[in-house]
Amino acid sequence: MVAEKAESAAGKWLAENGPKELESLLRSVVFQPSAPVLIADDAGNYRDASAGAGKLLGLPRDAVIGRQIGEFAPPCLRPQVTQLWQAFVQQGEQEGKLELLAPDGTPREVEYVARGNVLPVRHALALRDKTLPAEAIPAWVQDYALYLLDVEGCIVAWYAGAVRIYGHRVDEAIHRHIAFLYPGEDTLQSRLQEECKRAAAEGHIGTEGWQAKRDGSRFWANTITVALKDEEGTLRGFARVVRDFTERHERDEKLRHDRARVGPISIRPAVAGIVTGEFDRIPEANDAFLDLIGYSREDLLAGRLSWPDLTPPEYAPLDELAHEEGLRFGACTPFEKELIRKDGTRVPVLIATAVLKLAPFRWIAFVQDLRQRGRMENVADEAVVPTQDFEEIVGASASLERAKRLVELVAPTEATVLILGETGTGKELVARAVHRMSPRKHLPFVTLNCAAIPTGLLESELFGYERGAFTGALSQKIGRFELAHRGTLFLDEVGDIPLDLQPKLLRALQEKSFERLGGTKTIPIDVRLVAATNRNLTQMMGDKLFRSDLYYRLKVFPITTPPLRDRPEDIPVLVRHFTRKYAEKMGRKIDKIPTETMRALSGFSWPGNVRELENFIERAVILSQGTSLRAPLEEIRENASETSGSGTLEQVERDHILRVLRESGGVVTLAATRLGLHRTTLNAMMRKLNISRKDF
Repeated sequence: MVAEKAESAAGKWLAENGPKELESLLRSVVFQPSAPVLIADDAGNYRDASAGAGKLLGLPRDAVIGRQIGEFAPPCLRPQVTQLWQAFVQQGEQEGKLELLAPDGTPREVEYVARGNVLPVRHALALRDKTLPAEAIPAWVQDYALYLLDVEGCIVAWYAGAVRIYGHRVDEAIHRHIAFLYPGEDTLQSRLQEECKRAAAEGHIGTEGWQAKRDGSRFWANTITVALKDEEGTLRGFARVVRDFTERHERDEKLRHDRARVGPISIRPAVAGIVTGEFDRIPEANDAFLDLIGYSREDLLAGRLSWPDLTPPEYAPLDELAHEEGLRFGACTPFEKELIRKDGTRVPVLIATAVLKLAPFRWIAFVQDLRQRGRMENVADEAVVPTQDFEEIVGASASLERAKRLVELVAPTEATVLILGETGTGKELVARAVHRMSPRKHLPFVTLNCAAIPTGLLESELFGYERGAFTGALSQKIGRFELAHRGTLFLDEVGDIPLDLQPKLLRALQEKSFERLGGTKTIPIDVRLVAATNRNLTQMMGDKLFRSDLYYRLKVFPITTPPLRDRPEDIPVLVRHFTRKYAEKMGRKIDKIPTETMRALSGFSWPGNVRELENFIERAVILSQGTSLRAPLEEIRENASETSGSGTLEQVERDHILRVLRESGGVVTLAATRLGLHRTTLNAMMRKLNISRKDF
């Protein structure tokens, strides 16, 4: 009865709040395209618009919102446009041609595709100027499959766009688990489990891959999943938007392939421009960026800066790819493009953007001036060995290369860096690389593991203390902030800083000064801060364990270190690297690694990531007596199949179900599938074994 009431409350919450959350999600994907896209209500009022729509209609994107399409038609045709719209609202779909006025007042023919009720009383309208040499309206901007899931991954709302894209009617989709959209996938369970876990932990997740339609055909789906939580931080379900990227997928892959690998920043890096934005607007930028594009701070404050206006048309696909990578990975791979200066000239730049917030959509970009690099390249090619800067960051996988390129871009700036990732993924190595490639590289690099210091001593470790500040303070102590003056301070495990100490840390970062414990003198500091954590700071904010103002102060430029299971292609390289390292250290000669050993190491998930793999190889080198690596493979085989081997049958059964539930991200339906049970059977067993949600 209690469970039924809880499910009923969750369903009511989703019904009341889900459509609003979906509309916010839709806005985050609609504003970017260079193709003209409009979202309108039944009366034809525009509720949102893409950057391309603003260019087509000759108005800033914000100015389009709130107007009607009839306002852009010649006066004599406005009644006809109104009739067309009313007919479309009744039919749900419509395609055709319109005559609209160009910004200079001349008429032009526009092709349109309208799709109704992508959300209740929200319709999508995609346009194309037929006077321009362009292809047909892209499929990925024509329609949007929006739907809601409960916490178990079952569909609770299925809107008209989803019906059109997938082909499943509402009654065929409601209450079914999303697994039915992925038939025939061998890795389905683990993939959906990982998506749910990541969305719940990080707030949202973006993925791309093949999905199936009702008729059995496949399409390349771009999927954004957002976790929906109530005011108390309780997970209530998920919101999803899916777009058909089948025709765009090939274009994006070609762009990724053609995107040239840019070498590390030179020894004398140019000052980077830093700009933050909300949707397409630029409300904040530093002086370096304004100087780069030739605009004044008055232009910025007057709202004259818009990212699409700074981008030449031929670079729009790269911007769109960067936007999608930001939605999927949190940040895009740095890429080269040009910006249009106020005087109309162009400047070559290197760009990296990161998503700060999904709804309303907020982003930050680091912009590097490439003009000086171009002049130096014309004189001579300077050989650079990137491994010298990245020390023991070994591997060449796409996810690792993306993180390294973000380091190359942000290192020359003074921006605060927040390194996110699981334990053992090399966060400190990334922090050292940021320092080594920065202008402060010859100055101190001071580290502090916030989790290793007792709570009562952390403040004195950070800020130091005066003699007599407390019992036992027999002499003055210099804190880590002072030791790092003019250098870099690396705060590892920043999520473990006590809540009552966080305001003082925030004040020191904002005011660039502090007082020692027991002191009254304000000490100015010049410190570049790099922080790292393996904890979910977003969840901690919801639980009132981490201050939101400190979180946003730290998350100026986030870099995520990928777990080893997401880059298995790097495992053989790492194995060879660590084997050489420890063989040389121990005076051994090991030049062979058996194929069976390498296969076993590459197939293990390594929950402790690179650190666990390194420790394992060190043990293997110790055990190896000859020239062939002798690895204790029985250890990882036991870990891979480890189950509880003691206790009563009921206890073993309970432990096994709990382990599967945790591995399934708490999604009962997925856990039931893995256990080979019906969901109702698993629920009955959970009640019998006294397993509640707080246990997993």
